[in-house]
Amino acid sequence: MARKPSPALTDAEARVMAVVWDRERATVADVVATLSKRRPASYSTVQTILRILETKGYVSHAKAARAFVYRPIVDERRARRRALKHLAARLFHGSPGLLVLNVLEDERIDPAELKQLKKLLEDA
Repeated sequence: MARKPSPALTDAEARVMAVVWDRERATVADVVATLSKRRPASYSTVQTILRILETKGYVSHAKAARAFVYRPIVDERRARRRALKHLAARLFHGSPGLLVLNVLEDERIDPAELKQLKKLLEDA
C-alpha cells in the first residue's frame, strides 16, 4: 500500500525547490545542471520530483517549445511554515512552543539571532 503523501518537503524535494525558488523559473534540465554541480542528478529523477511537487501544490508548469518550465507557487517562507507545522504535529504534540523550547534548550544560537528572538518575545 502506498504511503500518504506528506505536505512537507522531503530532502530531495527541498533541494529541487531551492533551485526553482532561486531561478524563479526552471526546466528539468536547469534543475539537473544546478544540482549536478554538487552531486550527480538524474534527469528522470528530477522530472519525477517536479511532478510530485506539482501534485503537492508547490510548483506549476507551462509548456515552452518542447520543455516544461516550472515556477514556484509556494514561497520559501510558506514552505518553512508548512514544514514546522508538520514537524510540530509529528514530534511535539502539535505544540509550536514545545518545538521552540526544544531548539532553544538543545542548540547553540548565534547571539544576534538570540537578540532577535528576545525582541520578538517582548513584542508578542
